[in-house]
Amino acid sequence: MAALLPSWAWVSGLTVAATAAVVALAVQADHGPRPAAPAAHARPTASASPTPSALPTPSGPPALPEASGVGRRIVYSVQAHRVWLVDATGESSRTFTVWPGTVNPQPGRYSIAKRTEATTGSDGVQVEHITYFTVASGVNIGFSNAVDGSSPPPANGAQTGGIRLHKEDGAALWSFGDLGTRVSVVE
Repeated sequence: MAALLPSWAWVSGLTVAATAAVVALAVQADHGPRPAAPAAHARPTASASPTPSALPTPSGPPALPEASGVGRRIVYSVQAHRVWLVDATGESSRTFTVWPGTVNPQPGRYSIAKRTEATTGSDGVQVEHITYFTVASGVNIGFSNAVDGSSPPPANGAQTGGIRLHKEDGAALWSFGDLGTRVSVVE
């Protein structure tokens, strides 16, 4: 008659066997092939079909337009519907998109001539942080944001000169643009 082993002996034996198997697999994996990271300067070949993750991604906000002046200024691109707040070193500290009015300022150099905390815009919307910098076709042109943060409604044929900003951008431009601050308008 065979002697029966106690249960602790079985458990101990199975634990040792499992540990040995895990160690053996780890050693085997350590000696196997390893994936290599691509070189930082590697480029896809013409025969490679790019995957969405391999396509170039934008490296940040659009660059400040050339010939927009020097020094501390507000730059407004009529075509891009974009504003840059430029510090004294010539670096853009903030950029954002805007909704233009129906009357555009001509490209050129201006300065903030008047600031108004709040009023009703020519489109009937309550606006704040208004910074006027020129007049075009008899219409005052300036930056502002709607008090309620909304985008401007369609002009319905009215001539509007307000360049409407998002609420947080309006507050930033208001803080940046004191009387006399230069405004550079580019195409």
